[in-house]
Amino acid sequence: MSAFTGFAARIAAAAAVAALLAGCAGAPPEGGSVAMETAASGAADTGPIIGEMGAPRERARAHTDLAAAYYERGSMSVALEELRAAIGADANYAPAYNVLGLVHMELGELTQAEQSFERALRLAPNDPDINHNFGWFLCKSGREEQSLRYFIAATKNPLYATPQKSYTLAGECALRKGRESEARDYLERALRLERNYTPALLTLAQIRYRGGQLRDALELVGRFNRLVEPTAESLWLALRIERRLGDRVAEANHTAELRRRFAGTKEYQDLLKGRYE
Repeated sequence: MSAFTGFAARIAAAAAVAALLAGCAGAPPEGGSVAMETAASGAADTGPIIGEMGAPRERARAHTDLAAAYYERGSMSVALEELRAAIGADANYAPAYNVLGLVHMELGELTQAEQSFERALRLAPNDPDINHNFGWFLCKSGREEQSLRYFIAATKNPLYATPQKSYTLAGECALRKGRESEARDYLERALRLERNYTPALLTLAQIRYRGGQLRDALELVGRFNRLVEPTAESLWLALRIERRLGDRVAEANHTAELRRRFAGTKEYQDLLKGRYE
């Protein structure tokens, strides 16, 4: 197989993997996928590559898109191989270092992750995806105060498609520092941008509950439970709200659902032991 043919095959593979990922796009985000912004959404956009197969920047973009798709699927070794090829094609392609940071972060290689994000930001300091990801890295590394700067930098870019994600994670990181008022402000901003953004709904409902705003909390968690499959956390919150509001029928319904679906969870054990707060 010639080098040209082999590269074309990789591009076709990138498009196929991206199409597979796109089929899962409607699922509620969880774990790292909530937090991270990769280049996977561009993997199927192969138009310019067909006409410029030899251009270094286009080769770097294609390899990065393929690496992002493999990262999303959990294939970190293949993602690393593609990123090495991307950087080999164009050592100044910032998105490659962004995805490299995500891969190292997933592998627990924190020093390499930080170096990759910092290199990406030196090359593209205003890129919202890179700022978002570095913010989450800092938050998870116990540097919540520093992380907020990068989340807010991401939201200030007018071309950023999902600022609600950065506002939500800024809220979660502010909560880790005990800054509940600031967290509430970030989450409210997220919901003004996307009324039904589920990660913000649940976190803000918990803040409202702790503040005694029970009706507001119930509306938020109720919206969450209607939009996505309820979680043990969301059912437990709804149960406790209904208990404090005195609606015994609704409380009993949530209790039955928690028992049926999440009997092995901490939330259910708290219920059995009467630990409502």
